[in-house]
Amino acid sequence: MAVYGALDIGGTKIAGALVDPEGRVVTRTQRPTPAREPAEVLMATVTAVLDELSAHPAWRSLNCLGIASAGPVDTAAGTVSPVNLPGWRGFPLVERVRAHPRVPSGVAPVLVGDAVAMTAAEHWLGAARGVDSALCMVVSTGVGGGLVLGGRLHTGRTGNAGHIGHISVDLNGPVCPCGARGCVERLASGTAIAAYAAAAGWTPPDGGPVTAAAVARAARRGDAPARGAYERAARALAAAIAATAALVELDLVVVGGGVAQAGDTLFGPLRRRMADYAVLDFVRDLPIVPAGLALDAGLIGAAAAAAAPGAADTSGPAGARGAVAPSGPRGVPGSHGTPCGMGGARHPAGPHPGTAGGGTGIGGGDGNGATGSGAPCPGTHGHHATNGTAAKGAKAATVEP
Repeated sequence: MAVYGALDIGGTKIAGALVDPEGRVVTRTQRPTPAREPAEVLMATVTAVLDELSAHPAWRSLNCLGIASAGPVDTAAGTVSPVNLPGWRGFPLVERVRAHPRVPSGVAPVLVGDAVAMTAAEHWLGAARGVDSALCMVVSTGVGGGLVLGGRLHTGRTGNAGHIGHISVDLNGPVCPCGARGCVERLASGTAIAAYAAAAGWTPPDGGPVTAAAVARAARRGDAPARGAYERAARALAAAIAATAALVELDLVVVGGGVAQAGDTLFGPLRRRMADYAVLDFVRDLPIVPAGLALDAGLIGAAAAAAAPGAADTSGPAGARGAVAPSGPRGVPGSHGTPCGMGGARHPAGPHPGTAGGGTGIGGGDGNGATGSGAPCPGTHGHHATNGTAAKGAKAATVEP
C-alpha cells in the first residue's frame, strides 16, 4: 500500500507523519521547534523528523511528500519566510528536504502553507466536507487561514490566499512582527493571549508556564484577566471573519489549532462577538465550528496536497520546485483505472462534484487509477458527499486529495 509523507512546520512543533490513501495516520513524530534559532538549527530539526519517519517500514512505500509550513510561503519558488521563525527568510525548504538522503529521487516535495493544508484536510475528511465555500483557520502560535470557494481550494498565486492572521483589525493596535499594526495574529494567537493575560495580572498556578492553555483553564475558573484575554482574541477573530465573509460569501467557518482546544472558552465569546460585526443579511448567522481533525489536520492536508494529481508537476502554472498550482486545471476525475490527472498541475485536494442533495461523488477514483505521473489515484472508492443542508447555503460535494 502506498503511503503519503507529510511534514507540518510551525512555531511550536515540527511534526511528520506517514498517511494512507484513506487519510489515516500510519505513524507520526514531532519535535519542539527551535523558533529563535538560526536557519540551520531549524533545518536540523526538520532533518531529525525525516530521519525518524524514514526509519518506519512503511517509508519504503512512500509515494509523495507534502510540506505544510507556517507562512508566508512561496509555493512557486519552494521557499518559506514564516513570521514566527525569523531564522528562515526566503529559505529553500523544498530544495533542502529533497536533498535528504532517504527521500527517493522520484519524490518531489510539495509545499503548501500550514493553514492551506489544514483547509485541504478539513474539506477532504473534516468539518468542511461537502461545503461549497468555507474559511478554515488555524489559531495557534500564529493565526492562518485557507479558503474553499466554489467547492475548490483557493490558494492564490504564491499559495498565501486566506492568510487571515495578517488582516489588521485595530488600526492603532500593537505592531505585529510582520510590520503592520493590529494584525489578528498579534491579538488572537496563543502567544498573544498568554502575553495579554500576564500583562493584565494573571499568573499561572504553581509557577507553571505562561501559555494560552493555562489561560483557558483560568478563564474557566472565572479569572478576570484570563477571560479578558479570550474576549480580546474573540473580538479580533470575529472582525476578521466577518470581513472575509463580506468579501467572498461563506457557508461555514472552521477553527482549529491549539487555541481552539479551549472549546467554549474561545467559541462562546467568538460567536457572541460575531453579532457585532456580521450584520449584513448574507453574513449574519454564519456557522462557526471546531475543526474535525484536531491537531493532525496539517499533516493530513500536507499529504493530501502532495497526493493531488499533478501536484509535483513543474510544467503547470506554478512552474517550479514541485509547486502546487494555485489556479491551474484540477485534472479529470479518475474512475476505475482511468487516468485522474492531465499531466499539468492541479489544485490540491480539489473536489469532485457531488450529486444534488448528498449522493455519492461523481467520478471519485477507486484508488487503482493513475495520475499523469503514474502515481495511485489517492481517493479510494469515492467518499460520500454530506447532506446539502448541513451548513447554511452548502451544496453537496465530495473532496478527494
